[in-house]
Amino acid sequence: MDDLEIRQAIIDQCRWMNASGLNTGTSGNISVRDGARMLITPSATGYDAMTPDMICSIRLDGEIETLGDADWDGPKKPSSEWRFHRDVLRARPEMNAVVHVHSPYCTTLSICRQDIPAVHYMIAVFGGPTIRCARYERFGSQALSDAALEAMAGRSACLLANHGMIAAGPTLDRAMWLAVELETLARQYWGARLFGGEAVLSDAEVAEAAEAMAARGYGQS
Repeated sequence: MDDLEIRQAIIDQCRWMNASGLNTGTSGNISVRDGARMLITPSATGYDAMTPDMICSIRLDGEIETLGDADWDGPKKPSSEWRFHRDVLRARPEMNAVVHVHSPYCTTLSICRQDIPAVHYMIAVFGGPTIRCARYERFGSQALSDAALEAMAGRSACLLANHGMIAAGPTLDRAMWLAVELETLARQYWGARLFGGEAVLSDAEVAEAAEAMAARGYGQS
């Protein structure tokens, strides 16, 4: 996709995630790699009013502690969570899109600071037998980005304590698909806990499921 198509795709996915109930208000944010830069949703801007020219562009190279005029372009400030979007894209070259939402069940588990164990074989699509919950750090901080990267080691998603979740993928469609799957896992785990416990798959069973899904191209995009 060219620059304009990426910007419109970000807006379309933002509107979809709110319409689907995955997110509410403007709490979520999306980024997509665009060459040596990333495109990311602006701060505190309603998705219905968002237009392609409002999507911010931030450089991915160099060390940026505070965004200066030379580091980003756009009529509005980038999302306050630009740091973990940038750092995930920089640290994980296989990832080209990041979705962050405050989805209900993932956020509920994050408030309990609870990892998600292998309660369903679909956890294999995230790269391992657990979804980790990153330690609590203030929103928008470099400390939060560092915690998220640690929790996402070897994984394509994580929970953020008392906050929400992050999912990353090679494409925007894949990242959003993973965000939906993660919220589904969180809902299933929450429901199982209501019944007094859950049967957790072994690491070997998760690995077997991952191998079978890879052989079939299941869940790939």
